[in-house]
Amino acid sequence: MVSNHTHVTFCNKAFTQLGHLTDHKSIHSGDKPYLCDICQKACRCSNRLTKHKRIHCEVTPYKCNICTKVFRELSSLTRHKLIHSGAKPYTCDICQKAFTHLSSLTAHKRIHSGVKPYTCHICEKAFSCSSRLLTHKRIHSGVKPYACDVCKKAFTQLGNLTDHKRRHNGVKPYTCDIRNKAFISSSRLTVHKRTHSGIKPYTCNICKKAFTYSSSLAVHKLIHCGVKSYVCNTCRKAFTNNGSLTRHKRIHSGVKPYKCSICEKVFSDPGNLSRHKLIHGPVKPQTVDM
Repeated sequence: MVSNHTHVTFCNKAFTQLGHLTDHKSIHSGDKPYLCDICQKACRCSNRLTKHKRIHCEVTPYKCNICTKVFRELSSLTRHKLIHSGAKPYTCDICQKAFTHLSSLTAHKRIHSGVKPYTCHICEKAFSCSSRLLTHKRIHSGVKPYACDVCKKAFTQLGNLTDHKRRHNGVKPYTCDIRNKAFISSSRLTVHKRTHSGIKPYTCNICKKAFTYSSSLAVHKLIHCGVKSYVCNTCRKAFTNNGSLTRHKRIHSGVKPYKCSICEKVFSDPGNLSRHKLIHGPVKPQTVDM
């Protein structure tokens, strides 16, 4: 009796249709013959290319009935709903961090192993996942396939466009559970939370000073190399960062935007205001007579 299933010689997985077998074999061979004519992303099969092109035309037919977020594929909506349920069934056996999706756990484990199997053929920079390599390659090509329909600003990543659009519509869906402050992106909320936790993950390799933000570390390193790119156009005094130059310019302009809420004395620098407040002593909590 002849079987109506077609098998793969590599992994013995069976398929009912020859076309599905052909598409599957490309996983083993690495072939990606279907190329997007907009961003040059390569896909294994025509079906995946069709789904990918929805990114550019912004076709998102699947909507979450909880948060109204929309998706290009039903499978993406199904995975997304796990966020609302709180289910994280995939746990790292090294650090116990849990994930909603197996693919996220697989990518995470490479942090521990240090494995970066995806390498840019132009600059040889390596990445732990293929999506990061694809995004990186746009630096070399200059391709920014995701454009804002309001201001026409273009981005290399769809996520960056999504975050940017919230500047126009004012939506801030990510809220700090300590201060109730809202943010347009999860990454900004993550950074904000460090002000509460005191975590400073960015350390100077010269003096070991730690910083909450990577941008603060980059500015700090200019002190060690002596670079002072920001010059006052009044007195020509130079500074390592724009913030210091802005505060310095208030000496010339006389602007003092920081006022003491107790005695109303004004200052040109927030640090001077903070030091001044120590004169008044600790703020006493108000009591209510019963």
